[in-house]
Amino acid sequence: MASPPDDGRVPPMPSFAEATRVWARIALLSFGGPAGQIAVMHRILVEEKRWIGDARFLHALNFCMLLPGPEAQQLATYSGWLLHGARGGWVAGMLFIVPGLVTIMGLSWIYVIWGEVGVVAAAFVGVKAAVLAIVLQAVVRLGSRILGSGLHRLIAAGAFVAIFAFDVPFPLVVLSAALIGLVAARAGVASARAPGGPGGGAGEVADADTVLGAESQALGSAAATGALRAGLLALFLWFLPVGLLLLVAGQGNVFTDIALFFSHMALVTFGGAYAALAYVAQEAVGTFGWLRPGEMLDGLGMAETTPGPLIMVLQFVGFLAAFRDAGWSEPLVAATLGGLLVTWVTFAPCFAWIFLGAPYIERLRGSPALGAALGAVTAAVVGVILNLAVWFAVHAAFREVWAVGIGPVSLDLPVLASIDWKAAGLAALAIVAVFRWRLGLAGVIGGGAALGIALHAVGL
Repeated sequence: MASPPDDGRVPPMPSFAEATRVWARIALLSFGGPAGQIAVMHRILVEEKRWIGDARFLHALNFCMLLPGPEAQQLATYSGWLLHGARGGWVAGMLFIVPGLVTIMGLSWIYVIWGEVGVVAAAFVGVKAAVLAIVLQAVVRLGSRILGSGLHRLIAAGAFVAIFAFDVPFPLVVLSAALIGLVAARAGVASARAPGGPGGGAGEVADADTVLGAESQALGSAAATGALRAGLLALFLWFLPVGLLLLVAGQGNVFTDIALFFSHMALVTFGGAYAALAYVAQEAVGTFGWLRPGEMLDGLGMAETTPGPLIMVLQFVGFLAAFRDAGWSEPLVAATLGGLLVTWVTFAPCFAWIFLGAPYIERLRGSPALGAALGAVTAAVVGVILNLAVWFAVHAAFREVWAVGIGPVSLDLPVLASIDWKAAGLAALAIVAVFRWRLGLAGVIGGGAALGIALHAVGL
């Protein structure tokens, strides 16, 4: 869908009911990990509805990229809070989780009862192709808005090379970008200003008029107090099941182990799901024995091709852990509770970080130094999303990847002979549909799934 014409008119503040419907729509379309999910939110909230301007959206994104946990879900929570305070944040953040929770729970049941189902796997092939096109579109759109200066283009390129070729930890990339932006601002470099930040153009006026109206003034004391209460409630909801399990079941119980382990993961998962998967797989397979080798990849395949945060793969781990180790007469009931417990302790902290931090980050929007630092982070995010796009393309179109290490350089290169022509063809068609035919998100994703199933039906 094309962006609405910039005719100078500011759309009215959405009602809570209207915003709720839009958050549900975003949640159902949020495929493809953080890159695709951020692209969906930007397209709907900024371009289509024009409820939030570019500057405030990017400012919120920068803050979320610095937090542990899934940045896309936290961005939804932050944006919901901007529009309707704490209740808006709760609804936006929870709706973002629900489709993935329900879908992966259903697929987990299928997985342990029947194993892999061909038609489901075929649909996933088509969805992956559509997601690749959406991620590439996100790189192009965000890059065109953000990389307006040589400094920001250099930061984006550096971030891409650092992660793609040198495996530099994501937090280090983000912190380095922020430091570069801060130093450049101190040195008086004009191009260090955040894209679309103070003085950045007309988009900022529409943003202030639509989001910071009298009905949802994010800087008001009432909104800040409401956010503080919501943040403390989120912390209480996080600690409650962990404390009860320690008191009632004690250590050594599989549910207690799940609560403690994934609460720890909630504190250290900087960089999203990919940054945490290797550690989770090692501990779940080697230390706890919850999963068999290779099952983590099956779970990741579910999370990559269903709506919601990629970190939802952890629900699959908790499901299998409780299914095998709870010792209940109804193992599927135990597995369901194990999966829900993982989701609870994974996402409750995410709400806490947003509600406790967002009011203070909003107050600092006018700071030139902070704007320069966060603007550099935004530029680095483009490089990070480009890396995700390349990673996704390689793993979607090729069955085998060759790890090459030369000194400090570490590359994952595709084995050309292992190309999956069906997946590559569907990806090429999806890219044409997005960039040439300008097909909408639902059409691209639904069409990809349908083509995948159709090819499976004829034996391809």
